[in-house]
Amino acid sequence: MTKLRRSTTILWLFLGVLVLAAPSWAQTRPPEVEQLAKTYGLDSYGQIEAVRYTFNLDLPALKVNLSRTWTWEPKTGQVTYETKDKDGKPVKVTYNRSQLNSAPANVKDEIEPAFVNDNYWFIFPFHAYWDTSANVTVKDKQKLPIGQGTAKLVSVKYPAEVGGYTPGDTWDLYVGKDGRIVQFFYHRGGPKKPSLLPATWAGYKKAGPLLVSTDHRGTADGKPARIFFSNVSVKLVGSDKWMDAQ
Repeated sequence: MTKLRRSTTILWLFLGVLVLAAPSWAQTRPPEVEQLAKTYGLDSYGQIEAVRYTFNLDLPALKVNLSRTWTWEPKTGQVTYETKDKDGKPVKVTYNRSQLNSAPANVKDEIEPAFVNDNYWFIFPFHAYWDTSANVTVKDKQKLPIGQGTAKLVSVKYPAEVGGYTPGDTWDLYVGKDGRIVQFFYHRGGPKKPSLLPATWAGYKKAGPLLVSTDHRGTADGKPARIFFSNVSVKLVGSDKWMDAQ
């Protein structure tokens, strides 16, 4: 599990939201949050029995190149994790997110945090809608962080007062005229690195009712970074067939 341990040390992003959601911190948020989630398939989310995808990370400057595959059943909480260890041997672990207290240490300390990170990359518009502790503001015609042009800025900020791995994180989502995210800019709330990460949202595909951005290219504190998804598919309720993203 050396490769996974190294990756979770480097991987930065969504660990701050693991324990943030709390009704007492709920914010009144603009309608753009729900509309954004609906653009990505929120209204049909209940039709999904299982989701499968491979999260790929490429950080050339740090000589990091990893892939990990997830099969997630949202209704039951079951997760299957697949990767290769440092010797290239297959690793496969299945666990239930509702039973983490009794799970092995590597599941609680490494695999589950990695799942949360990758899942937020995969369906962040849903999490922005679900995480009611976050404060959301909207501004029109804001300059894109990468290249030329402007877009609507939907800024999602998690409160520093609430516990978590990296409280105070801000996710700036730049939304195009078609309602899709075209870029985003991550600002870390704590001292860990990377603290700044602008990235594109491209390679859009439909996996059943889900709209997924499969390609994110940008920089992590000024160094090239790419996160992309492959082997994306969904299984709908009442079906035993996987539907590949197209």
